[in-house]
Amino acid sequence: MSTSHSAAEPVSACCGHSVPFDGATPEYRRILRWVIAINLGAFVVVASGGVLAGSASVAANALDFLADGATYALSLWAIGKSVAVRSGAALVKGASLGLLGLSVLGFAIWRLIVGAPPEALAITGLGLFGAAANLVAAILLAKYRDGDANVRSVWLCTRNDLIQCIGVAVTGVAVWLTGSRWPDLIVGLGLAAIFLRSAYQIVAQARQERRDAAAAA
Repeated sequence: MSTSHSAAEPVSACCGHSVPFDGATPEYRRILRWVIAINLGAFVVVASGGVLAGSASVAANALDFLADGATYALSLWAIGKSVAVRSGAALVKGASLGLLGLSVLGFAIWRLIVGAPPEALAITGLGLFGAAANLVAAILLAKYRDGDANVRSVWLCTRNDLIQCIGVAVTGVAVWLTGSRWPDLIVGLGLAAIFLRSAYQIVAQARQERRDAAAAA
């Protein structure tokens, strides 16, 4: 890195308050560009297969890759800007993640009412592919898991995606063993809960950073 501070440590301090890492280093920007490319590429693959799978968990997976690609691009744009802009970007990401959670919840409920068992092998294959993509992204971002709301939201989303994809892969096996749509629906509901919880965490941190910045001013 071009600066001497660690990504996990405060970059400066003012009036007794530490300032979290804001992502304003060439290395972090480069890594974030790679993570955006990974997510958009994975969206194309998972969405194409998900159309055939008819799965709530795969639908959640595909939508999440697309949302992450878009919101990470917003994170990249916000780096180096004021606290108000960076926390505002985090608020947008939190809101989009909450909307994603509600969308997955609605799709799972719809599948519960009208759906037949999804394609088990397609679910497992797409889940393993997504897990591999997110594992690469998580390794790239691991040392940047602490930072301001804008930086931390990228890590939280990537971590959630990895958990999600592993859950999707296991779901395919459970659907195959049981011949039932219930494992897929249960995992879809669980993923919706994870999305909503992360959305709350991101929004809460962004709002706190805004309050801290106003108090310091």
